[in-house]
Amino acid sequence: MARLPDQDPQLQPPAPGTRRRRAAPMDKAERRRAILAAALTVFARHGFAGARLDDVARQAGVAKGTLYLYFADKEALFRGLVEQNFAPVLADADAAIAVFPGSTRDLIDLVIAILSQRVIGTPAEALVRLMIAEGSRFPELAAFYHREVVSRALGIVRAIAQRGLDRGEITSDIAVRFPQLMISPAVVAVVWNGMFGSFDPLDVRAFLSAHRDLLLRGLGWRDT
Repeated sequence: MARLPDQDPQLQPPAPGTRRRRAAPMDKAERRRAILAAALTVFARHGFAGARLDDVARQAGVAKGTLYLYFADKEALFRGLVEQNFAPVLADADAAIAVFPGSTRDLIDLVIAILSQRVIGTPAEALVRLMIAEGSRFPELAAFYHREVVSRALGIVRAIAQRGLDRGEITSDIAVRFPQLMISPAVVAVVWNGMFGSFDPLDVRAFLSAHRDLLLRGLGWRDT
């Protein structure tokens, strides 16, 4: 006789005295990552000023008291997000400069690929938008973000431009003196897609590559 659906043993309640297997509890590192992921979601949705720790705890599925074991306040959450999302990207880009064998144009392409894959168009982009929108209201956070992200990114750009000068690939030191010229398109891409991306999305990688070509021509690019 065929078994009726309600007779399927997998659908039956557990026998008396048995327990359902529970998911393994998260370790401290996993819980920290879950809290940071929740904070990024809440910050992206409400902004820094509007975000509440209650919302972060609820999103992460932890008690508010548990959240305080990892992060003392919203500022600490923001710092944790910056360190998690930007520090590895900047470290990888910086390390590539010393060992990259190709032209400076190709090195710029590598950095564009890193930005496109790991920052722009990813959840981490919300942190850039947050700083653009609210950085002036929270000067201590802006100073932290400048020190840990902007200053390091400008240093990487200066190193790339100096590499081009040293190899004779460019003739102008403008990008060494004003590295903002090289990173400004990334900021434009974040702002554009944040405001207009739902109906007029920008192809970020193509946009950054087009800017690379314009900038290199202005810097006197020469194939060596």
